[in-house]
Parts: sequence; C-alpha cells; structure tokens
Amino acid sequence: APAPKVASAGAGSIQVKAGAAGKVFSIDASVGQVVKTGDTIVTVEAMKMEIPVVAPQDGTIASIDVAEGASVENGDTLATMN
Repeated sequence: APAPKVASAGAGSIQVKAGAAGKVFSIDASVGQVVKTGDTIVTVEAMKMEIPVVAPQDGTIASIDVAEGASVENGDTLATMN
C-alpha cells in the first residue's frame, strides 16, 4: 500500500500541484535542489503520456510529497518550494 501523504516539517510555501490524474512516473528533483521556472520537478503518467510538472517560479525544493508509482488526482500537491 502506498504510504500516506504527510506534510514534511520543512514544507515550503509554494505548492506544486498535479495538472492531471495519473501515476507518478518519476521524481526529477530532490529536496534542497535549486530550480528555475520551468524545471521539471515530477513527471506524471496520464493517458499513456508523460506529463512534466514544472516549477512555477525560481526557488528551492522544500518537500517531495509523493513517491514513484503513487496515484495522484488533479490538484494534488506533489511538492512544495520556497
């Protein structure tokens, strides 16, 4: 069974959300990583397509809130940034 989603103590103020329901195909960034606008953080597989979920702005990854293979719904928080 997938682990329950828990907000990490270091969760950031910027939420990175899924744009479509699907499965987490890959985690492309790690906590503490500095990212630029448009960098891929998580890739979601939906309808046999891989959809990159990208950083909405420059910042640092504060938490990754999903695991590879986890099912996500549209609007689920996948990661947070500061």
